[in-house]
Amino acid sequence: MNYTAITNVLGKLLIITGTSLLAPIFCSLVYGGDDLKALVATAVITIAAGVPLWMAFRRHHDLNIKDGFFIAFFGWILISAVSALPFMFHGSIPSFTNAFFEMMSGYTTTGATILTDIEVVPRGLLFWRSQTHLLGGMGFLTLTIIFLPHGMGGVRIFRAESSPGQVITREKFIPRNRDTMVWLWGIYIGLNLLQTLLMMGGGMSLFDSLCHAFGTISTSGYSPYNASIGHYNNAYFEWIIITFMFLGGVTFMLFYHMMMGNWRVILNNTEFRWYLGLMAFFCGIVTWILWYQDTYPFMDALRYAAFQVTSLLTTTGFTTADYELWPQSTQMFLYAVCFIGACAGSTTSGIKVVHYVLIWKFGIATIKQIYFSPMSVISVRLNKRPVEAQIGQLAVFYFIVNIFLVLGGGCVMSLTDNMDYTTAMSSVIATLMNVGPGFGDVGPSENYAFISNTGKWFLSWLMLVGRLEMFSALVIFYPAFWKK
Repeated sequence: MNYTAITNVLGKLLIITGTSLLAPIFCSLVYGGDDLKALVATAVITIAAGVPLWMAFRRHHDLNIKDGFFIAFFGWILISAVSALPFMFHGSIPSFTNAFFEMMSGYTTTGATILTDIEVVPRGLLFWRSQTHLLGGMGFLTLTIIFLPHGMGGVRIFRAESSPGQVITREKFIPRNRDTMVWLWGIYIGLNLLQTLLMMGGGMSLFDSLCHAFGTISTSGYSPYNASIGHYNNAYFEWIIITFMFLGGVTFMLFYHMMMGNWRVILNNTEFRWYLGLMAFFCGIVTWILWYQDTYPFMDALRYAAFQVTSLLTTTGFTTADYELWPQSTQMFLYAVCFIGACAGSTTSGIKVVHYVLIWKFGIATIKQIYFSPMSVISVRLNKRPVEAQIGQLAVFYFIVNIFLVLGGGCVMSLTDNMDYTTAMSSVIATLMNVGPGFGDVGPSENYAFISNTGKWFLSWLMLVGRLEMFSALVIFYPAFWKK
């Protein structure tokens, strides 16, 4: 591996992280919190560590795919570790394990928390906590690519951090990779600003609007309040957040094409149509159950069901109600939603809709070929383009490995923390799929503080595996990876 180029990129990551602390520092100054020294100290330490690394190797930026995988895995760990320092210096989260868990959860857009009382944390630290969503939602490493010279280095990092679904759909923006990242981040920031303005228009403060926008477009779920969005009990805020959670789950390629005036691409996008259909189905069935069983009047049932289904389907994790108090049948559907995820190329995690589309289409094609047309070759199409058989195999393999990780992870959590099976399985699903809240003792009204340090490190690893779409995080453990 080219360790000089890797060091160059890691140095830039540290500089970007230290510089991004300026916003929380300003927030601390405005609100007069006692977290200013902790934030400033972390910024100074991080930049001081990053500048020499970047300066010493600034001419080295040629990366191969192995370097990209290395950076994608260890870069996220490094940034999460450094970002934990303000909480430790301040004392809000004195344990490194807990602070690392909180930051890994933030950057991977999981939204799982160990904080038992979020509202006592100073505003500067709360802003930093939510800002990790903003940075991690689009992929922290994609931001670094903007500062790399044009060339294959950025492509290697992007491939290592991208979903297999993005490879499957073969969607590209524009030829040069840095320009692609600029467009991605421009669209992403624009959506965040638009939601912030709409929330402020409804009476929410600027601080709260920014924090919730950061957690919505990135489909992450951190809120500065213990009751999450339920703190407001405001239908206007909830429908705005539902809308932008949905948009956060859309392939960002579609936004780019719409900006270019090519609206037909939406009609041709198979995954988007399935995404709409799944969202409508689960919202409809959960609404009907809540209304039929007299849990809520119809309009309230629609409001709460739409919010919770959208939140879990897009792996956001915001809550407006304790859904574990709902009828068991609704909880079963919500449990199923956690396994789906939204579109590839969005800010969401999870298995992704495109993999289900491909598994379904290849399954139907196989049945037709075996039982009805054994001598024919049946073509599978996605977005009106033929898809190779190996792509279907990749989708099946990706699904199977996710299921094995869930089952194996549930056993690990049961052994390390002696959890009941509901909590053990749910904690793994919620972290691997980057959902955040789950069921049982990690439900919407609970947190992850009670889990042992061993359990937290394992769940932190699962968050990273889920955020890197599995393969980039698992290939590190393959012995051949480290051989020349």
